Amino acid sequence: MIEQKSFSNRLFSGVNALLLGFIGFITLFPFLNVIATSLSSSRAIVSGEVFLWPIELTLEGFRNLIEDGQLLVGMRNTIVITLVGTCFNLITTILAAYPLSRKRLLGRNGLLMAITFTMVFSGGIIPNFILIKTLGIMNSYWALWLPSLISTYNMFVMKSFYEGLPEELEESASIDGANDLVILARIILPLSKPIIAALGLFYAVSWWNAYFNVLMYITSSSKLSLMMVLYQKINNVSEALLNTGGGSEGAISQSLTPEGIRAAAIVMATAPILIVYPFLQKHFVKGVLIGSVKG
Repeated sequence: MIEQKSFSNRLFSGVNALLLGFIGFITLFPFLNVIATSLSSSRAIVSGEVFLWPIELTLEGFRNLIEDGQLLVGMRNTIVITLVGTCFNLITTILAAYPLSRKRLLGRNGLLMAITFTMVFSGGIIPNFILIKTLGIMNSYWALWLPSLISTYNMFVMKSFYEGLPEELEESASIDGANDLVILARIILPLSKPIIAALGLFYAVSWWNAYFNVLMYITSSSKLSLMMVLYQKINNVSEALLNTGGGSEGAISQSLTPEGIRAAAIVMATAPILIVYPFLQKHFVKGVLIGSVKG
């Protein structure tokens, strides 16, 4: 027999649903508004008619961004930066977190103290720039990858995950003659899929949004990331509209506004991550929960 909920339980569930729905709307509203703005005409944007759906549907903003091909080059460069950078990050994080999670590692406490020190203190922008220039990797993607090989925070999250794995797994493998590399490759990594997916997403989003380091170290226009290309595009449109008289009339006559271009740029920059995230959501949530709480 199905037990019926009391009035207080139904009321509590209803209030929770309303509250969560309101929070969800507040969360989604800015992005929905940006999408609507990116697809609306300049007249509707300037007159303030755009809210949650496009007014006078147009793709002029997207066409302006991709018409010269620079955006596609920036997209290609960002994909290369993201894929290679994320792979490097995951490899170094795993190779650092696994041994540091084992108490038998000689000098473990000293290494942990030294690594923790880097979370509080850093060399600074100018010493980093001098180092990159001295190494001769300016205007190269190595200038982006090498200084960011590992995130200390993410390493500690993965270390916490490894500490929560049963030690009996390693003991049984070592009795069979497996060394640490074999144990890591055949036992630990297959169990690490959730945390690898979670940290991989963190690293990938960080690389996808890379802007400041690209601005500092990359000088060739053919190597610029998507974010830098979008930034330049927005500036060019703003300057063009300003030179043609600015204001509402100049913008409307060209079917372009800085707001519409910015909205289209935001949509194009965030869409790939939003497409990938649902496929990793299950592992992402599980990995964060497991890796953040020991045991």
